[in-house]
Amino acid sequence: MSQFEVITPPRVRAAWPGLGLWNLYFILKFALVWTGYLNFQVLPNVVFAAALLLPLPHKYLRVLRTVIAIPVGVALLYQDTWLPPFSRLLDQPDVLNFTGAYLLELVGRFIDWNLCAVLGILIVVYAFVRHWLRLTTVSVLGLAWLASASVLAMHPSAAPVAAVSANGVAAAPAGDPDNATLEAYLQKFYATEATRQVEFKPSTSAAQPFDLLLINICSMAWDDLDAVGLRDNALFQQMDVVFDNFNSATSYSGPAAIRLLRASCGQTPHSKLYGTAPEQCMLMDDLKKLGFGDEVMLNHTGQFEGFLDEVRAQGALPPPAISTSNLPRALVGFDGSPILRDGQVLSSWWKHRMDEKGDRVALFYNTTTLHDGNRALTADGGTKSADYKPRAQGLIDDLTGFIKQLQDSGRRVVVVIVPEHGAALHGDRMQISGMREIPSPSITHVPVGIKLVNMGSNPGTEPLHVTAPSSFLALSEIISRLYTAQPQGAGMAPDWQTLLTDLPQTAAVSENAGTVVVDYAGKPYVRIKEKGQWLPYPQRFK
Repeated sequence: MSQFEVITPPRVRAAWPGLGLWNLYFILKFALVWTGYLNFQVLPNVVFAAALLLPLPHKYLRVLRTVIAIPVGVALLYQDTWLPPFSRLLDQPDVLNFTGAYLLELVGRFIDWNLCAVLGILIVVYAFVRHWLRLTTVSVLGLAWLASASVLAMHPSAAPVAAVSANGVAAAPAGDPDNATLEAYLQKFYATEATRQVEFKPSTSAAQPFDLLLINICSMAWDDLDAVGLRDNALFQQMDVVFDNFNSATSYSGPAAIRLLRASCGQTPHSKLYGTAPEQCMLMDDLKKLGFGDEVMLNHTGQFEGFLDEVRAQGALPPPAISTSNLPRALVGFDGSPILRDGQVLSSWWKHRMDEKGDRVALFYNTTTLHDGNRALTADGGTKSADYKPRAQGLIDDLTGFIKQLQDSGRRVVVVIVPEHGAALHGDRMQISGMREIPSPSITHVPVGIKLVNMGSNPGTEPLHVTAPSSFLALSEIISRLYTAQPQGAGMAPDWQTLLTDLPQTAAVSENAGTVVVDYAGKPYVRIKEKGQWLPYPQRFK
């Protein structure tokens, strides 16, 4: 061998790296999946892990991969949560009008200190054992296990599709349904609802006129009343009829008000809610044809997210009947706008009504007294946090007092209490307290009551209860029947047995933009995204 011969060193192959600190990322995700906090999407996470494990020969490429991986990992973690997509936030620019105090309160709700403690312990354990265990193996095996479970879930045993009867309620078979079964069930529900309609017939000369007051309450569900010990309250105890199983079908104010104002037809998909509705679906139009004047009142400005303009356009309503600018603030809204005392607003309107000459008036009244984030006034002109219970008790007292005012007037009035949705006082694994992006059963299961004022007395001392699954169509049907009801004699109310027999029933299907929750065989299932996978809705925290 020549002394000048150059020996070429052997080529060094890039070694397969471990996940390093990314192991902690995946282990924390596994813990969150196990506790139900994440909707773990297997394929994107497996691809992400594979990209991190791919051997790269040059240091600069590895640094570049890390720089790219950090924002990708954050975005993937957000996508794995139950939080709404950023596009939903962009669709609601008025969220930026929240007061600073309310935004700070919302941030505080996102922090679960028990969960933080568990994750902190995991971090300490990781720092201790990473020197003795190859945690990349643990991460890869965890991903493989979740991937295999996902594949098995894609091929479950076939479950029969529930039949939807003519009354709108499905007799769902037992067994865990697959994605196709739930999707078929939802489409059958829509098809059935599209055929349903309430007919408003002209009254006979014997029917007596009455006013109709639709009291639309933001943020009151049975779950909220239970949470603050107000389920058995003076307002609902004096109702003639209470719906025990009423579904508001959405968890946002605008869609809820529109559904009420279109109560004369079956439940439509959210995607069709803002289109032109058939004339026969418009409750106020139906009433106007029968001689009712239509009026609107609010205890708030109605400006947030264009609520008043939206409701007037979609519900064919006039502007507010009278000005309330002379009334003092009772609360400050989550967006800083004034909220008025319900009793004062309703009393002012009733004085206006007493001066009118019409025989029949239908009022749509909307109140945001219970909306999340409202603040109470302080003596020094500032504001402070306002708990739900005193606000709910104040609203109950105001409405109870208003009904007494109606009774003292001697006029015949039908009062319908129908909340938009709940306040979500209880958080769960999918949503923090106060968040209503997903219309869960605890948010859409609302208390609905009907009270006949100066229309005769019932022999019973307690409300009649409608226990069947119901929604807005049943309310429209009762209003139609009340209009044509014949007098039962001096001092006697209409025959409630006739009024409540064979009311339309409606299965529990609720939705917001892109999110649907259905009750199938007594269990709630949720679809987060359009054409996404159906998932069992997790049980609420206790």
